[in-house]
Amino acid sequence: MKKIMVWMMAMAMMVLSGCGGQQAADSSAAAEKGTIELHVSAAASLTDVMKEMAAAYEKEHPNVKIVFNFGSSGALQQAIENGGETDLFFSAAQKQMNALDKAGLLLEGTRRDLLQNEVVLIVPKEGGNDLNDFKQVTARDIKHIALGEPKGVPVGQYSEEVFTKLGILEDVKGKAVYGSDVRQVLSWVETGEAECGVVYATDAAVSDNVRVVAKAPSDTHKPIIYPAAVLKASQHTDAAKDFLAFASSDASKKLFEKYGFEVK
Repeated sequence: MKKIMVWMMAMAMMVLSGCGGQQAADSSAAAEKGTIELHVSAAASLTDVMKEMAAAYEKEHPNVKIVFNFGSSGALQQAIENGGETDLFFSAAQKQMNALDKAGLLLEGTRRDLLQNEVVLIVPKEGGNDLNDFKQVTARDIKHIALGEPKGVPVGQYSEEVFTKLGILEDVKGKAVYGSDVRQVLSWVETGEAECGVVYATDAAVSDNVRVVAKAPSDTHKPIIYPAAVLKASQHTDAAKDFLAFASSDASKKLFEKYGFEVK
């Protein structure tokens, strides 16, 4: 019996030793492969173009995996300030990037202005109201106006600037339903939950269920600039810088233009 027990213990030790050796080998292989997860926080309005861009980048850089966090620029800013894992930030407005810059959270020398956009008024494609001017949203038959929440959603901030300039902000507030990001605003108009809404021209362009009825005059709001920067806390600064450079390349510029963005 004792001989059998000794033999079984010996076999168990050999198995455990083998497993440990395999785990060490697997760990070594992963380290040698050098796979990097690059965490990118990007404004919701960039969702479609960034996914296509990431696919192109990953094809050229198989050791890099782009992990996105899409949302309103304000919510992304707060997440970064609270220590959320982020290597790169693409904002839909200067305000949020300025706040991170002031807090010393950006990697020096990496901030750049990439894109420009437009604010447009949209209605459902089928059966939408015959609006042709932002001022007409105060009409009686308009019960709900979909807007971005102005404190944290840049398109909401630009919308308020437009309606303030036109002198109808208080009337609009009485009909406003506020979305957590521009894609929620778009969705509400697509489904007819709101008779009209204010989004970026690029968001309207990717939807087959809305139509643009008016563009906001450029003198009614601040220029809509999209800045990007690497975060100081990034654990992969070289890869982050490289992806930002890729986003500024001629190939990426053509991709941005394909989705309706004006490249800076």
